[in-house]
Amino acid sequence: MDFLRPASWEEALAAKAEHPTAVPIAGGTDVMVEINFDHRRPEYLLDLTRVGDLYEWEVGEDSVRLGASVPYARIMDRLRAELPGLALASHTVASPQIRNRGGVGGNLGTASPAGDAHPALLAAGAHVEAESVRGSRLIPIDDFYTGVKRNALAADELIRAVHVKKADGPQQYSKVGTRNAMVIAVCAFGLALHPATRTVRTGIGSAAPTPVRAKAAEEFLNAALDEGGFWDNGKIITPSVAKQFADLCAAACNPIDDVRGTASYRRHAVGVMARRTLTWTWESYRGTAARSEGVA
Repeated sequence: MDFLRPASWEEALAAKAEHPTAVPIAGGTDVMVEINFDHRRPEYLLDLTRVGDLYEWEVGEDSVRLGASVPYARIMDRLRAELPGLALASHTVASPQIRNRGGVGGNLGTASPAGDAHPALLAAGAHVEAESVRGSRLIPIDDFYTGVKRNALAADELIRAVHVKKADGPQQYSKVGTRNAMVIAVCAFGLALHPATRTVRTGIGSAAPTPVRAKAAEEFLNAALDEGGFWDNGKIITPSVAKQFADLCAAACNPIDDVRGTASYRRHAVGVMARRTLTWTWESYRGTAARSEGVA
């Protein structure tokens, strides 16, 4: 293997253009595992650790531009208010050492269905900023995952940042694993309420060939909340609505049996997580709405 070590973003793009098969490495928490187990033996490794702007973020009026290499630990410490779902997901990533090294860009580049960040990014409606020497583009997160460990990046593109709307409502994240740390998800679920648009978005991990949204469940819940006037009256969501939402989320899965869990267990667990996260987020929304009315 040859080791390419650009000192700037421009040098990194030039190196990727010259060597399209080069595998980017920043935190190395995914790539080094594959190399150590001889699952991958790339001709070139493209070391991005010297590219400083990949570790920076910018909080705008409506969204956060998150550099691809911003560590999960930094998201937890500094962006919990703006990106609560992603901060919760970051808490579940491996160990403190890996949370201090790994970033969202690595999760996206690997595009594993078990990546911890994916459900939160799907629920938040993120966009991936990809760039090459030909120019840059924003890829909607819904269009980013194209297959098992495949993404929409062109051969000469690198992930520079992720754009995530600042939370305008409660967000939650839940993960099932065989233990409490250093574990690949058996399945995971993210949920975000968007009161500004009166919509709900979901994200499911490790229960289909790619990270997916439960779109039928979202459509059902959006209609139920609207028809029942729930956004305005702040009533408790009825058990029948919560159950139907959970069942539709489970139906959105297309899992497999593997060493971590069976397909049937994954479907069941996603349904349980969907119902629980809906309860948690809605109770949080009701509490916020009640406090706002009290202040008014």
